Amino acid sequence: MLRQDYSHKFFSNQLLNGMKKLLLVVLFALLPFSLNAESNLSKILSSGELKVGTTGDWDPMTVKDPATNKYKGFDIDVMNELAKDMGVKITFVPAEWKTIVSGITSSRYDISTSVTKTPKRAEVAGFTDTYYKYGTVPLVLKKNLKKYSTWDSLNNSNVTIATTLGTSQEEKAKEFFPKSKLNSVEAPARDFQEVLAGRADGNITSSTEANKLVITYPQLAIVPDGEKNPAFLAMMVPKGDDEWRKYVNDWINKKKSSGFFTNLLAKYNLKSL
Repeated sequence: MLRQDYSHKFFSNQLLNGMKKLLLVVLFALLPFSLNAESNLSKILSSGELKVGTTGDWDPMTVKDPATNKYKGFDIDVMNELAKDMGVKITFVPAEWKTIVSGITSSRYDISTSVTKTPKRAEVAGFTDTYYKYGTVPLVLKKNLKKYSTWDSLNNSNVTIATTLGTSQEEKAKEFFPKSKLNSVEAPARDFQEVLAGRADGNITSSTEANKLVITYPQLAIVPDGEKNPAFLAMMVPKGDDEWRKYVNDWINKKKSSGFFTNLLAKYNLKSL
């Protein structure tokens, strides 16, 4: 009888130990950033390279010149300054709006140029402190401005609203225009191009981009009904990499204090809300 009790306890303990080990393996697998993982900061400094994901299609934040394949813009200047202060070279990694988040989660790059901070993106990616705030406005053809002079006039079953796949505006268009038909286009195509071509009646975009677009394309006009949805721009970093995120946040705050961002806003004729 004693031998049976001992055998039972032995196998019970073995089973319990095995379950504990399995539980630890599962817990570590579920961690967004392992406690033993090397921070991106250490990797960047040791490799001497900062990899930055950017779409290159958001004027004036990030624009890719097809002739030279080089990037320019507000965010590009920010990233070049960050790399310079870190003493490393910079590599811009092409991204699309629909995959810019997965580029962070799959470690294709260390950081992204600015994106709108949304709850959905924050579920899987980390965000730095914000350094720019903007509003959202609709764009229509100037010749249709009397017909579509308010947000409400665009919320109609006879109206088609264009959006770019993967952008925060794609999500917001469903909220602002529940009655309208939504037409999502995939990069490198852009939503405002659908308006220019007459395939959509309007689109929504940041006030920052809208002010540039109406200059570049004078046939476009901003609906004069005020801005909605104040949103914050921030860089994405790997979720859970607190060391890297804190480093970038400290850098942002120092640059704010030095006047770097104020001067950059003036350079691109931008105003943060």
